Amino acid sequence: MRLLLAEDEKSLSKALVKLLEHSNYSVDAVYDGEEALSYLQNGNYDGAILDVMMPKMDGFTVLQKLRRQGIGLPVLLLTARSEIDDKVSGLDLGANDYMTKPFAPPELLARIRAMLRTGNSPILENTLTMGNITLNISTFELSSPYGSYRLANKEFQMMELMMRNQKSIIPTERFLEKIWGYDSDTETNIVWVYISYLRKKLTSLHADIKIRATRNTGYSLEQI
Repeated sequence: MRLLLAEDEKSLSKALVKLLEHSNYSVDAVYDGEEALSYLQNGNYDGAILDVMMPKMDGFTVLQKLRRQGIGLPVLLLTARSEIDDKVSGLDLGANDYMTKPFAPPELLARIRAMLRTGNSPILENTLTMGNITLNISTFELSSPYGSYRLANKEFQMMELMMRNQKSIIPTERFLEKIWGYDSDTETNIVWVYISYLRKKLTSLHADIKIRATRNTGYSLEQI
C-alpha cells in the first residue's frame, strides 16, 4: 500500500517514513501543502497523512481541494492543534481521522489500518489466499502447508498487489508507480529481480500457483 506523508518538520517526517516503511508501506514524503496536493492529484495512493500547519497551503485547504475534485482517498490529519473546533472542521471537510501530536507510534499505525479499512482502499481482510498460498496482511507472512516466509517490504507489496488482482496482468510500470513511486528513477529490471525472489519462495513452499510473465506486458498469478 502506498501512502503520501505531508509533514514540514523534516526530522519528524524522516522518523515517520522509517516507521511506515518498517510496517511495509511505501511512502512518498513532501514538506508543504502545494506539493502534497500536486502529488495526490497525479499519483497513485491508497491514503494520505496530512499535517495541518504546512507552508504554502495548510492541510485543511489541501483536503478541501481534494474533496471538491472528487478525490476520495482516505486522509488522516496529523497536527499539534488539539482544539475541538479544529477536529470538527477537519472531519467536516472530509477527513477520515484526526490525530494530535504527540502520539504513540502503535496508535498511529492502528489508525492508519482503520482508515484504510473504512476508506476507499480495498484492505478489508487480514489474509489473501490463492490456491494453497496465503498472504497475511498483518504479519507479512507468505505461507503454505509446507512452511512460511516473512516477506521484506517490496516483496510483500508486490505479492499483495498480485494477490489482490488475481489472474489479472499487472504491467511492470504499475509495480514501479505503486511501489517505488511515479517519480522514481528506478530501472524497470528491478521488478524482475523481486519477481525472481518471490518465485523462489513459491517454489520452496510447493505452491500450486505461479507468477506468469507476459512478454512486454507484465506479470500475473495463475494456478498450476
